[in-house]
Amino acid sequence: MSETFTARVWVLGDDIDTDIIIPTEYLALKTIDDMKQYGFSPLRPELAAQIQPGDVIVAGKNFGCGSSREQAPEIIKALGIRAVIAKSFARIFFRNSINNGLLLIENGDLHDAVKEGDEIEVTMGERIVANGKEFPIASLPQNLLDIINAGGLVKAMRKRNGLD
Repeated sequence: MSETFTARVWVLGDDIDTDIIIPTEYLALKTIDDMKQYGFSPLRPELAAQIQPGDVIVAGKNFGCGSSREQAPEIIKALGIRAVIAKSFARIFFRNSINNGLLLIENGDLHDAVKEGDEIEVTMGERIVANGKEFPIASLPQNLLDIINAGGLVKAMRKRNGLD
């Protein structure tokens, strides 16, 4: 049986790079928890404080482009974002997100069909329902879902090897 969840939408555009997700000057802070309040600050300084646990980001193409900083998906996850749904993702960001347990879903049509504050329903590996319309989504391979469900690659390997 597929997991289903509902979430409030935050809409972002194309080419949201890692410097927008977490600007370089905040990388010197000691923890991700210290950094998260500055998430997306160059684009929308108020956004980090407004995000609630379980919300999703719906973005355009090339989300996560730029440097390969691992803190970018960690910040998004620390803000409580359940998933990022975008037209496309930068490759290194995609891999870093999976490794840190952040769910990413690719969909080319949802971005143009939702507005900020809309509520969507996501059925993993099947579809997204938004404003009465269905958007099919591909399923992630089981090994990637296992990593996401464990909370990241390190946690998944610890569990797999009987260390946790």
